[in-house]
Amino acid sequence: MFVAASSRCFSDESFEVSCERLTDLEFDKIEIWMDEESDHLKPSEVAQSPEEFNSRFREATRLTPIAFCLENDISPKNFQSLCKAAKLLRIAQITIPASPMGTPFNSEIDRLKQLLEIASRNGICLSIKTKTGQLTEDPRTATELCQSVKGLGITLDPSYYTCGPYSNTSYDLVFPYVCHIHLRDSTRDQLQVPVGLGEIDYSRLISMLERQEYHQFLSVEIIPALLGDVDRALELRKLRMLLESVVV
Repeated sequence: MFVAASSRCFSDESFEVSCERLTDLEFDKIEIWMDEESDHLKPSEVAQSPEEFNSRFREATRLTPIAFCLENDISPKNFQSLCKAAKLLRIAQITIPASPMGTPFNSEIDRLKQLLEIASRNGICLSIKTKTGQLTEDPRTATELCQSVKGLGITLDPSYYTCGPYSNTSYDLVFPYVCHIHLRDSTRDQLQVPVGLGEIDYSRLISMLERQEYHQFLSVEIIPALLGDVDRALELRKLRMLLESVVV
């Protein structure tokens, strides 16, 4: 397993600045986070000209890109262009959000099948993130979606199963479908807390992943809006060192 960091950790700054910050913190791999409602990096910008974004990224940093993560739903046309950008950057993993709670199950299956067909055609692994407020907030529904859409994976964010409506429910059943990980420390009451003050059992998490022969990335994803007065650089260093010590 390898440790990476999401550009979302500095999503309150420009994408180029986030690359600089992560380099300064001694990360060497980056997950590229996009949000259509943010000034950080919009998926529509990347989709408009994959070649231009490839050049922009190469000029901005020497970090190794390992994944795309989308905060919003995306049209099949723009997703096709994002897949082209991913191929130019040699990225083989894209995370998309599941639809909101209340969305008909069959409608979600149809949407995911369409996007998965595009991703598969481009040699890219597609996964849906586990998150409160979306269909994946229930680990059983998350696994049922993967069972219904063969080849679809899960981006596991254990914070939402630690702090959320299913905090008393085991989420072990999702591990066979996990193909990417987002990490921060959390408690039952707070989605993000300083590293070491939360309830995320990193050792058990790594052990469960090893049982599934998971050899991919552990991506640190700090949410700036939840930082408060916490030293962001210190938190990122602590989590990087913790994860590196666990996976060795």
